[in-house]
Amino acid sequence: MDSGAIRRRLALGLAVLTASGLLAVAAPGEAQAAASASCPGRKVRILPFSTGAVLVYKRGGYVCAVTLTKKPGVKRKMSVSVQARGSRPVVDEGRFAYHAGPVMVHAGRRCVWLKGRVGWGSFSSGWILC
Repeated sequence: MDSGAIRRRLALGLAVLTASGLLAVAAPGEAQAAASASCPGRKVRILPFSTGAVLVYKRGGYVCAVTLTKKPGVKRKMSVSVQARGSRPVVDEGRFAYHAGPVMVHAGRRCVWLKGRVGWGSFSSGWILC
């Protein structure tokens, strides 16, 4: 299965999950269910910003992140980025209706820098999870 088909199936699954209850800021339980379908591990942070939220998960030495929009269903420019200190960032960006990501890096015990953007709103964490 090509990556486009995987992305479409993931988007459809997340659309069904997020349609019942919206996002991290409005309904944390549904947002956790939606993002956990994408990222392995336990949720360690919800990083809200004006137009969405970045959900951060850890498992072993890996950090995974997804950016969710507050208003799903309308395609808009979105991105998510995770960078382990000393490495290049892993980025997913484009026009999405529900989420950007997931993106995952092996951080080990290194700090990570997370960024998320939905439309004109954005978030940048600085070095965290050290």
